[in-house]
Amino acid sequence: MAFQYLTNTPLTEAVENYLATLVKNGMTPLSETVAVREAFGRQSAKAVYANICAPHYHACAMDGIALDASLTFGASETTPIFLNSGQFFRVDTGDPLPKGCDAVIMIENVFEVKDGVKLYEAAVPWQHIRQIGEDICAGEMILPSFTDITPSAMGAMLAGGVLNVDVIKRPVVGIIPTGDEIVPPREDPGEGDIIEFNSTIFSAMLKQWGADPVTYPIVKDELPLIRAALEEAINACDVVLLCAGSSAGREDFSTQAINEVGTVLYHGIAIKPGKPAILGYCGTKAVLGVPGYPISGIIVLEYILRPIIEQLCDRVATDRPVCEAVLSRTLVSPLKYKEFVRVRLGMVNGNLVATPLNRGGGVVSSFMKADGLLMVPQSAEGYEAGTSVPVTLLRPESEIKETLVVTGSHDPLIDELADMLRCRWHTASLGSSHVGSMGGIMAIKRKEAHVAGIHLLDETTGDYNTSYLKKFFPDGGVRLVECVLRSQGLMVQKGNPKKISGMRDLTSAGIRYINRQKGSGTRILCDYLLKNEGIDPKDIYGYDREEYTHTSVGALIASDSADAGLGIYSAAQLYDLDFLPICEEQYDLLVPDYAWDSPGVSRLLQLMESQEFRIRLEALGGYRVNTPGKIRLKL
Repeated sequence: MAFQYLTNTPLTEAVENYLATLVKNGMTPLSETVAVREAFGRQSAKAVYANICAPHYHACAMDGIALDASLTFGASETTPIFLNSGQFFRVDTGDPLPKGCDAVIMIENVFEVKDGVKLYEAAVPWQHIRQIGEDICAGEMILPSFTDITPSAMGAMLAGGVLNVDVIKRPVVGIIPTGDEIVPPREDPGEGDIIEFNSTIFSAMLKQWGADPVTYPIVKDELPLIRAALEEAINACDVVLLCAGSSAGREDFSTQAINEVGTVLYHGIAIKPGKPAILGYCGTKAVLGVPGYPISGIIVLEYILRPIIEQLCDRVATDRPVCEAVLSRTLVSPLKYKEFVRVRLGMVNGNLVATPLNRGGGVVSSFMKADGLLMVPQSAEGYEAGTSVPVTLLRPESEIKETLVVTGSHDPLIDELADMLRCRWHTASLGSSHVGSMGGIMAIKRKEAHVAGIHLLDETTGDYNTSYLKKFFPDGGVRLVECVLRSQGLMVQKGNPKKISGMRDLTSAGIRYINRQKGSGTRILCDYLLKNEGIDPKDIYGYDREEYTHTSVGALIASDSADAGLGIYSAAQLYDLDFLPICEEQYDLLVPDYAWDSPGVSRLLQLMESQEFRIRLEALGGYRVNTPGKIRLKL
């Protein structure tokens, strides 16, 4: 019988019932006592009252002289009063008020004369004196219960003689990584080793929410070992995360282990990614089975664990801001789940545009690049391109508005420009998506990007890009900006062990090719070269195997997953591959009129004309520049 999850419960229902069960079992915020000096950012567990007055003595509030105010009565500009040295005391700010005095006169208003002082203005009783309890009175409440402790609150407590304070205890969350193939982070993992970095991600998230993470040693996929690790963590922690082993593999023991030490409430939540989550408990303690894929884990922590942490911290749930954005391309989603889709956001031509990123549960870089999360309801099959959709922001909207949206053909130089942009203007950023040259042209037509990288060969004229622009923009409205000439060729493994010398060798037995996606300039070049040599693509093993970047093609060849792929020299150099040059092509930037005068485009052109850009291109290798930033064609 095929494996089936125990449940497919809607997210909201699962979280509400899970929290209710934990609270019913006695889960409640706990308190602890900490030194006031260590209490910043914590929350008071009960009201805090002053032990002493502040100030606790009558204090002089100015530098000057202290005296009995009645001695100055009648003083004026025309009738000054003389006081001898026995009738006043010289004081500094903060000094205790001398006995018999009830006023302080600022030194600026004291006129020194022989054997004393002259005063031209009468003093008011208790002027320039901080009386006992002026700030805080003993027994007075300084801080109510369940209040965030700020720097000024810390000062007030210390002034009131409070040295220690009861605060809400930070929940301790145990993280147990599991798996035979899991290894600690290292620079040289072996084949089959999976670097364990989920605990690092989860720990940082927990710290943001006010919890204290504790990561346990990696546990092998053996039920007794997992159960023993669970028991140890449950005894020491308030919440336990059992990482991986929650799915349907033959060594996925998490459900069984949690059931043996406690109770599984749900196994299988109707979300994607994150479906295999296990919601369990042991007494008052939540025990959460977290899927091994990092994006799945992040979603499970954000939407299932975070409400538990907020409950334990006695904090009101804080929702991230949501805004409306125009979806750049059609998004299909299964009816079976509520799906969380990572998106890049950018303000283009007055509209906030959302571009979906890689949806794989293991692609952690897509969450790093994401500006927002698009939630597709369980009742929807997706959205059509151009639809206005609600997006939960992961970055401040002010930052998103300063993002230069670059799409189209991939090239590492775009990443270099992004870094240069950030170094020069710290609040600016460049967000790129790799959809191929034709995808870039279509994005500009739909007004979804500021800039598109293109390198499209006209098979008839041998020219690059211009004929395509005249075809797709007959009414004009775009500029073609010169960028670089770059070397395209076949990337092959170091030493060229398969003795590949040209495109025809790709049809040889045992040669594994890896292609670029349809619509990319490199794919168009590949098809042009095959056509010229009379090669049928069907005769090339791997012709239909597609990747979206030059670097991904290079990485797969370097890892012996393929023998050859068409790409640029800089990608071959990055992975220490041999390179068989075929042609030099023009890689340009397409900029629409609606974005031409924007700050982002102006900055980009400025960087392209700089000496630093040339230096970085030289380091990458395989580029030649003439006049980058110059307009080649204006339509």
